[in-house]
Amino acid sequence: MKRCLLAAIFLIVSLAAAPGAEAPSEFKLKPFVRGSWQDVLRSHAGRPTLVHFWGVTCGPCKIELPLLGQFMKDHSEIDVVMVSADLVPNLPGPTRAMLEKAGLGSAENWIFSDGFVERLRFEIDPAWQGEIPRTLLIGRDGTVTAIEGSAEIPDLEKWLDRQKAAAK
Repeated sequence: MKRCLLAAIFLIVSLAAAPGAEAPSEFKLKPFVRGSWQDVLRSHAGRPTLVHFWGVTCGPCKIELPLLGQFMKDHSEIDVVMVSADLVPNLPGPTRAMLEKAGLGSAENWIFSDGFVERLRFEIDPAWQGEIPRTLLIGRDGTVTAIEGSAEIPDLEKWLDRQKAAAK
């Protein structure tokens, strides 16, 4: 019985991947491991960057993600980095689905991929206890502003205006 079920699943997957069949868009979800935070900082140095820590199991995150998706769409001059910092491991499918639905599929997307999440949080901010949602606004000069809880779009707009003014 199990073999028949596996054969059926294999057949369906094979047919879906057949030439002419459209594959669902699948964006890259990078594994956030030890040292990833330094990679993020290095790759966005000198650019205003919004880094948002969220989770599939976080209620406020579900409300906030579409707002951040619209913010990203409206402000291409800012780098947007999304990090799924959910304590529930191995949720790449739901993570991708939520990001895609919120319009964040084209953002730089990461997912915590280390069983020792405390170490990852400590690398980001030694004082962070893991509360999500959490947003870090990193200015052109490297200054970091932390927003605990949901980020309000007017506050993000004000921060971005200051970044634009500093660039002049």
